[in-house]
Amino acid sequence: MFDFDGLNEIWQTITRNKTRSFLTAFGVFWGIFLLVILSSTGNGFENGLMKQVEGVTPNTAFFYTSTTSEPYKGYQKGRSWTMQMSDLEAIREAFPCIQAISPESSLWSSEEKNVVYNSRGESFSVKGVMPEYNDIQKSKILKGRFINDTDIASCRKVCLLGKKVYETMFEKGEDPLGKMVRVNGIYFQVVGVVRSYTENVNINGTIDESVLLPFTTMQQVYGMGDKIYFFALVADDDTPISSFEDDLKLLIKERHDIAPTDETAIESFNLSEIFGAFKGMFLGIHILIWIVGLGTLMSGIIGVSNIMLVTVKERTREIGVRRALGAKPKNIISQVLSESLLLTVLAGLVGMCIGVGIMAIVAMITSSMPSSDTMFQDPNMGFGAAVTATVIIIVSGLLAGVLPAWRAIQIKAIDAIREE
Repeated sequence: MFDFDGLNEIWQTITRNKTRSFLTAFGVFWGIFLLVILSSTGNGFENGLMKQVEGVTPNTAFFYTSTTSEPYKGYQKGRSWTMQMSDLEAIREAFPCIQAISPESSLWSSEEKNVVYNSRGESFSVKGVMPEYNDIQKSKILKGRFINDTDIASCRKVCLLGKKVYETMFEKGEDPLGKMVRVNGIYFQVVGVVRSYTENVNINGTIDESVLLPFTTMQQVYGMGDKIYFFALVADDDTPISSFEDDLKLLIKERHDIAPTDETAIESFNLSEIFGAFKGMFLGIHILIWIVGLGTLMSGIIGVSNIMLVTVKERTREIGVRRALGAKPKNIISQVLSESLLLTVLAGLVGMCIGVGIMAIVAMITSSMPSSDTMFQDPNMGFGAAVTATVIIIVSGLLAGVLPAWRAIQIKAIDAIREE
């Protein structure tokens, strides 16, 4: 059964000197409160940054051709070259860890208005991609569908419009699906409208301002042949791209008679390294936050321990009488630890609740802002961190009472009764 009398006695002891107890508890309150505020703020900035790159798969890399810098097998340096579709098949076979790979061709026209629908025309970029492209640089499908395997195999004259292309070419609310749009002089049927998750990631042109075509269709209708200048890939989460990036480049060089030591013939851009740097930065920030928060909390715990020592000193006669009446050491220890634990846990939980409440209000304010590009979003402590903080509060409360409890059981009954 729960000992309400014991709890009431502990509470009376704590509230006997309200000012002292309040000031002592404030150190613990402030430590936990500061930890919640700092941790939530750090998470808010991390969430905001991740929102800016939403839709981009972290373990992604982009490869593109450049001129050679070394002579090799009779070829002079400065040679321009291109990859072929067979290279991508060889890469996929050599590296099973690759989940998706897609070439990307860009077509830039000298026409002032290369995309035309009825009487409306504007200049936009034109990209040829494979279906797997949407697994690499993800986009939201607003209408219709994405390019599929049948479009690739049959070289269908279909296209997807970026959000801004659709808004420019069509009336508001008009259904574009099935309509014919002229792209660089050739008509394509619209099968979908897409938009990027964020406008802050612009790799080879933003999707919102692009017309997407099946890669094979673009090769055929614009006479581009089997040429690839640029491709992207994403690997599984257990295989960092940096672990096979050099081997992949070496494979391509071997297939195109390029010197293995040529550092400029094929370039790459590894997003996993950037995401890794972000994670390392925020890990360091979170560690610093916990160091500051726990340091402040420890100051409060030391204050609790000191006050408990003073309390034990003031209650020497009471403890002596208890010992004389047969109280066992474990009863004295339990009494002191309970007082320390109650004071610490109460102050800590109040600090945590107030901190979480304040950050919940901040989260409501930030979520109501019209801009989705804010660098501070959804500040929260996280359930795991809250549980950890609660455990730390409980353990700290027990530790704060260890020394006072030890001092209490050292008091001899006869000496305590004699003391004035």
